[in-house]
Amino acid sequence: MKKIIAFAIAGWCLLSACSKVAPKADKEVDSYPDIFPDYTEVTVPTHIAPLNFGLVDKTITDAWALLSAEGESYGVKMKKGTFHIPSSDWRNLLEKAVGKSIQVAVTVQKGKEVVGYKPFEIYVSADPMDGYIAYRRIAPGYELWKNLGIYQRDLSSYKEMAVLENRQTGDNCMNCHSFCNRQPDHFLFHMRQKFGGTYLVNGKQVEKLDTKTDQTISNFVYPSWHPGGRYVAFSVNNTKQFFHPVDKNRVEVYDDASDVIVYDTEKHEALTTNAIFSKQRFETFPTFSADGKTLYYCSAEAKTMPESFKEVKYSLCAISFDPESRTFGNVVDTLFSATKENKSVSFPRVSPDGKFLMFTVSSYGNFSIWHKDADLYVYDMQKEIYHGLDNANSDDVESYHSWSSNGRWFVFSSRRIDGLYTSPYFAHIAEDGTVSKPFLLPQAESSFYEDFMQSYNIPEFVSGKIEISPRSLVNAAEGPSVGVKMARGIEGH
Repeated sequence: MKKIIAFAIAGWCLLSACSKVAPKADKEVDSYPDIFPDYTEVTVPTHIAPLNFGLVDKTITDAWALLSAEGESYGVKMKKGTFHIPSSDWRNLLEKAVGKSIQVAVTVQKGKEVVGYKPFEIYVSADPMDGYIAYRRIAPGYELWKNLGIYQRDLSSYKEMAVLENRQTGDNCMNCHSFCNRQPDHFLFHMRQKFGGTYLVNGKQVEKLDTKTDQTISNFVYPSWHPGGRYVAFSVNNTKQFFHPVDKNRVEVYDDASDVIVYDTEKHEALTTNAIFSKQRFETFPTFSADGKTLYYCSAEAKTMPESFKEVKYSLCAISFDPESRTFGNVVDTLFSATKENKSVSFPRVSPDGKFLMFTVSSYGNFSIWHKDADLYVYDMQKEIYHGLDNANSDDVESYHSWSSNGRWFVFSSRRIDGLYTSPYFAHIAEDGTVSKPFLLPQAESSFYEDFMQSYNIPEFVSGKIEISPRSLVNAAEGPSVGVKMARGIEGH
């Protein structure tokens, strides 16, 4: 009998030691806990994976979190530096909190004192977000091509799957993936070196293109699909790179020539016009409007490079495009003037609903992913005004961005964690343009980003899982290329 009692007491003590129920606080403080990732007061969709987090103060080993929503509560005890929120509990809370919020109360043991922090909220939007993102993972200097690839991530879990890794293609570099209307079975990407070319995936078919023509200075880069799926806008760039020995921006990438073309996937022809294809100006980063009748791009006065690289500043411009006749307009509109603002634009992207145009603004140049001052801006298409996204921007680089299918979410790359590696952040944008505080792509362990030594490059929303097999892509890489030609009868050619 004594053994039974002793066993019961020992079991109770063990259970108590591992209890998810926080002890009563000796002191309450009127501030949020210092956590990483910082998920305080963020807005999330209903299918996002659990937002596991840890405490910035690593000396604290005992801590508890109580998550509550609409009468439902779950306790979580921190283990090995992370609050691991069970998926089933998290799903229940998300379902109950749609259009409302989840409250998170953190309690910690500091020495002999138990401290309770001000509860923070995680807002749950009723607006859906695409279920996947695709991205390239690469070492941050871009001069190293080993161990890189294009991957996809299921946003409802922590599962990452390779679309194609360079070890499968003889260590070829790959980049510039782009999805037609966020469809997982209709996209393209580029490969360099031995299997160089542009790869178009449509269902189970893979087409390898040789995009260099006798009238263009390079192969096609920086793609953006026409919403109709027939055309892809590209730029052709003579691009150079150098590294600053002493400079906060570390890497400099610039063009000493660039033009814009529109590729017809049915006829294997490139279309252009003098306004976007000239030696007098640098034109780059094209993208189509939501209705496909306008082509936006970045344009700067051509200067001698690299001597004048800090003097090159790109305006945001627009020209009409008729997909039926395959022709361009004669008038170029300027939405953001580099001369007027003394700033430079890159990466324009239009929301699928046509309400907003998002772009990156920095002090000079067109490759802002290493410029510390690079910020996200949005142009309201109806009001014809633009402004910086203060809620989304940080003191470090904000660069590439992509819209969700409904135009209510965007994902972007930021170096705000450590100034070196880019990580994907998500933010909600309301119909009136109000932007929520961004949240970092969740991981199973809160220490993930501290230990992970690669950048997430070009995060793109995808509506479903990419099913094309790496073997199919490799087979296409090893096969012949389809040549591209410039269309005849186009102005200037």
